[in-house]
Amino acid sequence: MNPIKLVGIILIVLGGLGLAYGGFSYTKETTGVKLGPIELKVQEKETVNVPLILSAGAIALGVFMLVAGRK
Repeated sequence: MNPIKLVGIILIVLGGLGLAYGGFSYTKETTGVKLGPIELKVQEKETVNVPLILSAGAIALGVFMLVAGRK
């Protein structure tokens, strides 16, 4: 399998996941207060939204790369 087809498949999968979930979230740990040897850690949940047009564009580009990779 050539690299163009592989990248095309990866783009299609990532675009499909972006359409299905609409985004992803992760937890970021920061230091809230530090008083000498005592630290207070705070966990913040961050959410990243994936725009619909970006997901659709990734799928379209992936399909194009698969079709172009055949020739």
